[in-house]
Amino acid sequence: IWRLAACSVLVAVLGACSSMPQHHSQKSAEPSASVAAAAPAAAVRSTLGTQWGEGRESRVHTINATRVMPEQAQDVQQLRYSDENSIRNALGARAESQLSVLLARGDVEWHVTGDNGQTLRIYRDGTGNYQLAGYSGMRYELQLSNHSNRVYEVVATVDGLDVMNGEPGSLRNMGYILRPGSKITIDGFRRSNQEVAAFRFSGKGNAYAANTPAGDSRNIGVIGVALFETRLDESEPARRYEAPQRSGAPNPFPADRGSYAQPP
Repeated sequence: IWRLAACSVLVAVLGACSSMPQHHSQKSAEPSASVAAAAPAAAVRSTLGTQWGEGRESRVHTINATRVMPEQAQDVQQLRYSDENSIRNALGARAESQLSVLLARGDVEWHVTGDNGQTLRIYRDGTGNYQLAGYSGMRYELQLSNHSNRVYEVVATVDGLDVMNGEPGSLRNMGYILRPGSKITIDGFRRSNQEVAAFRFSGKGNAYAANTPAGDSRNIGVIGVALFETRLDESEPARRYEAPQRSGAPNPFPADRGSYAQPP
């Protein structure tokens, strides 16, 4: 679909709630709680991955949308993640943290929340990389807020895998729609139009990317987001073929796995 740069593309939109993810949208960032201080040029080794968690209700529908500049994202950013002790030991006692990252020149604010609703701390290492602090077993969500009057498509990856289809991440993949003044929550790998498998920090060996053929262990420990400015066409509903989800069901196109991620 994305090779036709001038054509409309199909995008999925989460239900009526503005806090739900939508396809072909862009990300949001959260205002910094503090300015990250210059940290020692120390390498932070990730101790965590993200496993395929429990099912969570998360509804989407598909709409037509066109990227304003199909081959050029307005912003691409990543968060590397590890346990907080490892991060602080590597960066030193003077390392300062912030609560969000601003994207697309401040249009979108991105922060990550834990299973108790707390905002997770983000550190800046000596090489300019962001380091997100979590702990094994914690469920987490990506929160993106659009402070602009633009529509963004958010394409997101976890451990190098697209959160929508579970395949290796690509800027050509379909994303979630982030409308002006709204917020979306991306809380798992999408299993269907109604459900996701929750993101949970885990040991690297239990990560989804370590237990699916599409995964690459070298990418475990990093979350990525790309933003594309987008125009919507909601004059008529978009239609898209979905392969049967139930194993063993008759399927006239058995090589097509469907649009969403497959269990490990």
